[in-house]
Amino acid sequence: MSAPVDTAAAATLTATTPTAAATAVRPVVTGLGVIAPSGLGVEQYWASTLRGELRVAPISRFDPARYSARLAGEVGGFEPEEHVDKRYIVQTDRWTWFGMAASRLALADAAYDPADHDPYATAVVFGSGSGGNDFGQRELQRLWTRGRTAVSVYQSIAWFYAATTGQTSIRHGLKGPSGVVVSDGAGGLDSLAQARRVIRRGTSTVLAGGAESGLTPYGLTCHLSSGRVSTAAAAADGYKPFDIRANGYLPGEGGATLVVEHPAAAASRGAPHVYGEIAGYAATHDAADHARPAADGRWLATAMRRALADAGVTPDDVDVVFADGAGSPDLDAQEAAAIRDVFGDRAVPVTAPQGLVGRLCAGGSALSVATALLSIRDGVIPAVGNLDTPDPGYGLDLVQAPRRVPVRVALVNARGYGGFNSSLVVRAVDPA
Repeated sequence: MSAPVDTAAAATLTATTPTAAATAVRPVVTGLGVIAPSGLGVEQYWASTLRGELRVAPISRFDPARYSARLAGEVGGFEPEEHVDKRYIVQTDRWTWFGMAASRLALADAAYDPADHDPYATAVVFGSGSGGNDFGQRELQRLWTRGRTAVSVYQSIAWFYAATTGQTSIRHGLKGPSGVVVSDGAGGLDSLAQARRVIRRGTSTVLAGGAESGLTPYGLTCHLSSGRVSTAAAAADGYKPFDIRANGYLPGEGGATLVVEHPAAAASRGAPHVYGEIAGYAATHDAADHARPAADGRWLATAMRRALADAGVTPDDVDVVFADGAGSPDLDAQEAAAIRDVFGDRAVPVTAPQGLVGRLCAGGSALSVATALLSIRDGVIPAVGNLDTPDPGYGLDLVQAPRRVPVRVALVNARGYGGFNSSLVVRAVDPA
């Protein structure tokens, strides 16, 4: 028997070409799912973040003794059998397990069962930065040591950037327009922007966000090639965004899935809660070098301004900036200059909780949006992660302890290796 059609939502979402009214739609986030070094699930993650628990630690998933960096943010206590159907485990990578687990948590949080809706009413768009490192590492080692017959037939799909999108779609029978966005650390924001486009074109619900798991010898080598990874021996000395002792970032794994809905569809099914709306977005590119960012942060500032304009708000309306917080002195200085350029003399609160868990690539920016929405929900801004002594040269109001203030508008920044800049505005939704 076919699944019932969500007729109320379908009546609202009939156009395949966006009209002027459709392009004004601001989708809402009705569900959050988090898999992070600081917790499995939204509430574990959020409580750990507000307590300022440093979850970067010595790498345990392999012996890092031969590498200059030996610290990372690992997801602990994750048993794939508890979160992912067994038939998927053998054919997918750890990053896909994280993405599928986060998606199940997000769907449960939103009380959204795709089987209750037309299969074409739900889509999947995830950001990805590195693909299936763990699976690929294992199978390449088998190739080198045992020959090609020892390589799993699933190698061809498990490493692929689109694997999590595809497997999530298959698991839940989702037939809406789906895809993957590859823009490194900006991917989580860019996936949400694509989700907004998909909704404006007629699909009522999209799973969006991203997750990563690059903590393998190969993955760590790729990180180290950037020259921006901290080689600190102690976690407290490692990834320190905007700190006077900032010395690079430390990698991490995990991410977040968000259930994004057309507001009419969410209302028609009686969504139990709405965390906020995706109010504005913009992206730019430095167009300077394949590896090095531009000499200044002007293009990040441009993205921020355009995102605010897209949301119909001014810098004075913003209650907090969730910064990219790269943890390298030059990149932090660029972002600080961009924030000052946009906000002028106004001391807007700035935070970057990712110092607690490491940089999760596309998963990190998705997690930043989830964190911003939790700030809106609870009226509290988490502190910059692992910040001891803010560098006064940045001229920012860096949040050093959880700050309880009303939060209605949050601006989230993310930058990707190679020059990607993205900014996204989330905003509280007034009760009907």
